[in-house]
Amino acid sequence: MKRSPPDPKAQARRAALNALRRARRAADRAGVALSEWEGEFLGSVEDRVKTYGRAFGDPEKGGPGQALSALQSVKLKEITAKAKGDRPRKPGPHRGERDD
Repeated sequence: MKRSPPDPKAQARRAALNALRRARRAADRAGVALSEWEGEFLGSVEDRVKTYGRAFGDPEKGGPGQALSALQSVKLKEITAKAKGDRPRKPGPHRGERDD
């Protein structure tokens, strides 16, 4: 019996919802208090992904098969890092650039 290939949009939706839940759970377990904005961000993005399958309307803000825009992904990574207790990384000089 052959299976049909998995739907990439459904996979992206599930991955985004799982990442949002993991970020919230990590913050709860670590006892890290998320700011009001961060809590609202996680809730609203989760609602939009559940309702529409993606959390952004402008197709230029993210790939066609993605559930989160590029900036939403960055913010989610920052919230997850805060929940884990990691220090935020500051961009350093690029290769080939001198730090005088």
